[in-house]
Amino acid sequence: MTYRVCFVCTGNICRSPMAESVFRARVREAGLDGLVEIDSAGTGGWHEGDGADPRTVTVLVDNGYDSTHTARQFQPSWFARLDLVIALDGGHLKALRRLAPTAKDADKVRLLRAYDPAAGAALDVPDPYYGDMDGFEECLEMVEAASEGLLTAVRNDVEGRAA
Repeated sequence: MTYRVCFVCTGNICRSPMAESVFRARVREAGLDGLVEIDSAGTGGWHEGDGADPRTVTVLVDNGYDSTHTARQFQPSWFARLDLVIALDGGHLKALRRLAPTAKDADKVRLLRAYDPAAGAALDVPDPYYGDMDGFEECLEMVEAASEGLLTAVRNDVEGRAA
């Protein structure tokens, strides 16, 4: 049975496609790509159908990640098929939990940086959209750091299902 993870930010053109790409690479490196499906979306539909922000694409490509992406808006009906919904900041976390049809669905929503022990209390991945390239590079560093802990959690869930 496929384990499904969806990363969510505001418009699905900066943070969530970056997290999707990084995590897809981690899952592939771990040999779990046939078992884990990774996706992303935005809380809003302003950029639906657009590619990722060019600065996101540059940072991903410069660091060896895939940059193929088409923005979408998260739909409450998706909770039924998802195992984990990863919010990039506290605002997304609240919005997604409000959208959740059930309490069980709301429990599927987690903050990405909660999987990075070094993050401490700073659990938001800041939105780099209105800044320069430094913000996108910082975003990538945060996403990469949290992806290791997320991979461990997902691997444990996948192995738990197989047991």
